Amino acid sequence: MMIAIPLLLALVAINLLTVLTFAHDKGAAIRGERRIHESTLLRLAAIGGSPGALWARQRYRHKTRKQPFATYLDLIAMVHAGLAVGLATLLI
Repeated sequence: MMIAIPLLLALVAINLLTVLTFAHDKGAAIRGERRIHESTLLRLAAIGGSPGALWARQRYRHKTRKQPFATYLDLIAMVHAGLAVGLATLLI
């Protein structure tokens, strides 16, 4: 149980960073400035930021139709959802 709090804080932090990164990239796109690599956005999602990435994608209407980015992000989120269900099943 002691590991749960640091893990939860880490997930909150990575999701906040992911949301801020998506917002920054959307702003850069609007201003015509240098963009953040799609691979960076996907890495943030893959290391635990998929909820933040999905929320930011809808909130900022950013990369909603961009392929294959959207598919990769959805796959990452599905894997995370499966892991969460599996972990919850083990703990119950």
